Amino acid sequence: MNLRSVWIVGLLVLATPLFAAEEEEEKSPWAGKATLGYLATSGNTDNSSLNSGFEISYTTGDWKHMFNALAITSTEADTTTAEAYEAAWKSERNFSENNYLFGQLNWRKDRFSGYETQFSQTAGYGRRLIDTEKHKLNAEIGGGARQSDLADGTEENETIARGGLNYTWQISDTAAFQQDITVEAGQENTYLESVTKLSASLVGNLALVASYTVKNNSDVPPLTEKTDTYTALSLEYVF
Repeated sequence: MNLRSVWIVGLLVLATPLFAAEEEEEKSPWAGKATLGYLATSGNTDNSSLNSGFEISYTTGDWKHMFNALAITSTEADTTTAEAYEAAWKSERNFSENNYLFGQLNWRKDRFSGYETQFSQTAGYGRRLIDTEKHKLNAEIGGGARQSDLADGTEENETIARGGLNYTWQISDTAAFQQDITVEAGQENTYLESVTKLSASLVGNLALVASYTVKNNSDVPPLTEKTDTYTALSLEYVF
């Protein structure tokens, strides 16, 4: 899988609800959002950063399917200092009001990480621990496999256990807080990702989002940092 393929697939998926909306008068099963953030400074140091992404979901009956992708790049004095990409597909099947099964694919690429690419395939059980208008908390546990290409040229193929927590707090009609934590634990490496977001509506479906992402690999090649962090300020459009 390459970056061009990820974005082409994403654009095709995004186009589908536009045609579907014309044919259906009732509420569309499609939902999604797109984000874009850019920051540039000049003077003693010239640097710029760009983060973009989108998320699309389709719900029918007891099934929900989701696809998302994101890209992060940063340059300083015409030198690339960060470049990371991610794409994921997830399907959920409800078997009761608060319980569901899931299957998930995750692909990650980071030029400046100890792991250049990581591709995991997992399945498991999820439960909605809290589900109110203001607070939602989901917990997931499962397992699967992961294939990784390290920066030093070596490869890893391992069985992994996966755990996840997703918390959303609807602070007000115009503000929301979200915290996502994902852990993939294998014999060779444990991957941890934490994403913290605070969003505030601006006008209509447009919102301002501040986010802080932490990615950590427990075992990396020598002279490589275990933890990468990303701070972003973005505009988000919900459709």
